[in-house]
Amino acid sequence: MAIARMTVAELEKFLHLEFPQAFSAGDIAIESADGESCLLRQRYSDRMLRPGGTVSGPTLMALADFAMYVVLLSAIGPVGLAVTTNLNINFLRKGQPGQDVLAAARLLKLGRRLAVGEVNLLSGTSADPIAHVTATYSIPNI
Repeated sequence: MAIARMTVAELEKFLHLEFPQAFSAGDIAIESADGESCLLRQRYSDRMLRPGGTVSGPTLMALADFAMYVVLLSAIGPVGLAVTTNLNINFLRKGQPGQDVLAAARLLKLGRRLAVGEVNLLSGTSADPIAHVTATYSIPNI
């Protein structure tokens, strides 16, 4: 198992300071992060819905991207300029209104310049993913 370079408390402090537009609203909580995986929870809000009463694609993509950022930072430390270079999402089933969305991310490969990971997005307590994401992040020279 990888050694985490940042704890959940350190991640939260860093994100409040460096990425407040994504983290300071209080609707996303980091439940765990260990340098290999993380679990985030986005609390339900009607703003998440699209017409037809399902959780919107932009909501799911943003949460998945943020989860990848969190798991990467937990592995490499506070490197704010790590950026997404690719994100692919497969929508599998409808996200239910009234349910929090969970993002379970894990790193598949961590190199010096690139990191590849996947995220399963879950609706409420269901074990069946509503979306599956793969993503690549570029890590700057530090």
